[in-house]
Amino acid sequence: MILRYLTNLKLAKELYGASKPKLKGDQGMKDTFENVFNMPSNSVPLAGALEALAALFFTFSFASKNLSRLGSIFTFGVLGMAAFKHFEAGHGKAGAKHALDLLGLAALSFLDTLDCKKK
Repeated sequence: MILRYLTNLKLAKELYGASKPKLKGDQGMKDTFENVFNMPSNSVPLAGALEALAALFFTFSFASKNLSRLGSIFTFGVLGMAAFKHFEAGHGKAGAKHALDLLGLAALSFLDTLDCKKK
């Protein structure tokens, strides 16, 4: 349980750091979304908002397992798409490494919230 909280705080820190340039409307991020990932530039703030929301859920996950699960689900959505777009753009595993690492941590956090005991 303590490991899940530490993992969630690490995830929150990384997701919040990744969301800041997107939420600020960084022109370089918009250009990357349009030219490299073939996505509209108006999806940049949406991706940033989803990352920030997931970070918020992970930050307060000590209060409830459901917050941890919600953070994991948001992370699966936004970083799953990020990893896919990196592979699609030809960046390979090296380009998608950060997203894949965080996806793995989110999966571990999600699995830790499941109760597998038969009642």
